[in-house]
Amino acid sequence: MGNHPDTQTAAPMLTTADAVLRQAVADSAFPCAAYGVWLQGRVVATGAVGRFTYDADAPPAQPETIFDLASVSKVVATTAMAMLLWERGQLDLEAPIVRWLPEFVDVPDAMNPAARKKVTVRMLLTHSSGLPAHARLWETCATAEALLEACLRMPLEAAPGTCAVYSDIGFILFGQLLERVTGERIDAFCEREVFRPLGMECTRFLPPSAWRDAIAPTKIDETLRHRTLQGEVQDENCWRMGGVSGHAGVFGNVADLLRFAACILQQGQPLFDTRTVERFTQRDAVVEGSSRALGWDTPSAPSSSGQFFSAHSAGHLGYTGTSLWLDLENKLAIALLTNRTYPGNGPEGISKAIRSVCPQFHDAAFADLRYRGYSL
Repeated sequence: MGNHPDTQTAAPMLTTADAVLRQAVADSAFPCAAYGVWLQGRVVATGAVGRFTYDADAPPAQPETIFDLASVSKVVATTAMAMLLWERGQLDLEAPIVRWLPEFVDVPDAMNPAARKKVTVRMLLTHSSGLPAHARLWETCATAEALLEACLRMPLEAAPGTCAVYSDIGFILFGQLLERVTGERIDAFCEREVFRPLGMECTRFLPPSAWRDAIAPTKIDETLRHRTLQGEVQDENCWRMGGVSGHAGVFGNVADLLRFAACILQQGQPLFDTRTVERFTQRDAVVEGSSRALGWDTPSAPSSSGQFFSAHSAGHLGYTGTSLWLDLENKLAIALLTNRTYPGNGPEGISKAIRSVCPQFHDAAFADLRYRGYSL
């Protein structure tokens, strides 16, 4: 990616988009953000605004700052792993998940076993399994094993394949399923098969303590861990699982996300087959009207991607205020990383402002790029 100027002092290329983020910092939507744009073969813009915290003496964010990616982990790790296993013939999308997770039906108190047997790999990827969106399992489960068992016993809230409900529970189970397919943990597989081959040197589960000062904090946790969370996963269920899960846990920076995006936008090279990229990034028809692809989401109205991403786009958001959107028609990727959950003392510990900031930022980025002569 090369060296970048100190964007705290250098004039940004994306003037309007940068101003959107600076205003968001002033409005306390988040303490800091980093962003980058890959377009038609190269990185054309990177930048950063704000400081790690709202304190005047906090370190300024840089384009290289590492963030807790939260649910963006679902695409850069879990879905990427699934893509490789599918094209290698090790993962059948239509197979029932009980092939690898027999406890999903065999647990003594499993509800509606006939319906549970119908849940497929594809349904987990498209969030159409009937599993609930979320559960505060860390409050009652003291170990990773107990939390996984609770997910395996989780009652279905809808018949499989009838509706799309974004489900962390489903991706916790999906991560476990992939680990049983390969016989190794997600973090080890992704480090060897995804992150290292793409040169994603600042991306990993369980970042080492030496990285801590380069990572934006996500929360002052006064209820569970009783410390500032910096360099350890914000998501409580993932933390209870030891920091490695199918739904969260990856840390990374803008440069690495753009490396991953470039792989997808360049027909999968050097990691995936073209057919794999096409299969996973197109809307799936398992539930009529759903915007979900396989692991990925696609733009819907209204979308965090704004108004201008083409219909052939895919992306994902993260709870900590992160996003990665790819436009496969325009060969464009925009990564936006923030720590909007810091300090965690508002309603639900988050700022709702990110919902308006994201589409404003993406629309402004399109305007800036067009002003500079890029064809979009």
